[in-house]
Amino acid sequence: MEWFPVVFFTFKVVALSIGMFFAVKWHYDQGKKHPDRKKEMRAVVGTGAKVAVLFVLLVVILGFATYLLATKLGLDLRLP
Repeated sequence: MEWFPVVFFTFKVVALSIGMFFAVKWHYDQGKKHPDRKKEMRAVVGTGAKVAVLFVLLVVILGFATYLLATKLGLDLRLP
C-alpha cells in the first residue's frame, strides 16, 4: 500500500503535463488562425475588465451580507 501515492502522483503529473501541452498547443494554433487580433484582443480585455469588476462587486456584497448576518446573530465584531 506504500506504493500507491508514488504511482498515483506520478500518473497525475504525467496526465496533467500532457493535458497542459495540448491546451497550450491548441491555443497557439487558434491564435495563428485569426489575422485580426487587435479587435479580438480589445474584446478580451474589455470582457476581462467586466469580469474583474463583477468579482470585486460580488466580494463587497458578500462581505456586507456577512457583516449584517454576524451583527444580527449578536457576534462581537470589535477589534481588540
